[in-house]
Amino acid sequence: MKTRHLAWVLGTLAFSAHAQSSVTLYGVIDFGLTYVNNAQTARTATGPHGASQFALTDGSATGMAGSRWGMRGVEDLGGGLQALFVLENGFTLNNGALAQGGAEFGRQAYVGVSGGFGKLTLGRQYDTYTDFVQPLTATGQWAGYMGAQPDDVDSLSNTSRINNAIKFRTPDYRGFAAAGLYSLGGVAGSVTQNQLWSLGASYSVGSMSLAAGYLNARDPNLSLYGTTPNKGPATSNNIGSFGSPTAPESYPVDAGYASAKTTQLAGAAIQYAFDPVTLGFVITNTRFEDLGSAAGPDPLKYTGTAVFTSLEFSVRSQVTPALLLASAIHYTDRNSVNGDGGAKYLQLDLGTVYNLSKRTSVYLLTVLQRASGRDSLGQPAVASISGFSPSATNHQVGVRLALQERF
Repeated sequence: MKTRHLAWVLGTLAFSAHAQSSVTLYGVIDFGLTYVNNAQTARTATGPHGASQFALTDGSATGMAGSRWGMRGVEDLGGGLQALFVLENGFTLNNGALAQGGAEFGRQAYVGVSGGFGKLTLGRQYDTYTDFVQPLTATGQWAGYMGAQPDDVDSLSNTSRINNAIKFRTPDYRGFAAAGLYSLGGVAGSVTQNQLWSLGASYSVGSMSLAAGYLNARDPNLSLYGTTPNKGPATSNNIGSFGSPTAPESYPVDAGYASAKTTQLAGAAIQYAFDPVTLGFVITNTRFEDLGSAAGPDPLKYTGTAVFTSLEFSVRSQVTPALLLASAIHYTDRNSVNGDGGAKYLQLDLGTVYNLSKRTSVYLLTVLQRASGRDSLGQPAVASISGFSPSATNHQVGVRLALQERF
């Protein structure tokens, strides 16, 4: 009788301990057929040559979401306090290789605590500028990486994660939330070298949502753009034609500004829902400051600051519970640097998403882009849709038809 009673007590305690903690496995698989025209194939004395290109690609290159699997865990510590962790791995479905430069948990890897005070996390994380502004953008909702600004110049498409980061987020209070992040440079004798910090906030009331964010990165080739293993630090992005590492020429919009000592990103977004239609507007400002510093190569001898201002107008309609139709128009303007006259980019995104079930969707995305002026490489500006090879001309069309599974 005593033995049976002891077994019941131990079993009850074990169940209670189990109920107070959990580990969840989750993931996304995004794979499809992608087409782009005018893709650069070679550069000769007469300029780049272009051709149409078809490929089977993972979502991490051009899709709505990069393929991944991850684990998130929570443990109740009592008194309303919880310990938590997230480990998230990115991979490419084409060949099963690790994404994010081969990092085992290159998408996210952090631990932390949460409670009534908010949430504090430590490790490899997204910055708070992206956390708050991106969910209200076309690229964050339905257009994917190819629907970002040209070459993702405002970094709102989750292409950068921040290493050595300390992040704090407040609790949500009547629709308002805020967060801040600081990344230590880790350089002996210099507190500011390679450091990065960001702020973000959001507010929702009724059918309206607002968000704003700011990021400041010192030595951005390392602190912001160079946080992925095996990534060349001289360019401002690390995904080229269909996700392959490429030369700086693959990022003509901003790669020429690799000598910037500081990069500043700022953005604000507003969204309003008129069921079933949702309208959105986003404005961002990207600054590459102190050009000509020793932070990176400067073959064109730039000085001063390169400033990109980007506008986005979007509309989406949940036609039926299963069918989403959406479109967005982008306009990006860059100031004149060293008297080059600047550059302008106009882009149109079109998207259709059909949910076959709660976990499975098919989607069709189309992006059209046109450029004018001179790009950061000192050449006549060419179209450069995020995730694709730059165009050989000032215009380009990219199309993706894909299947997405979520678990």
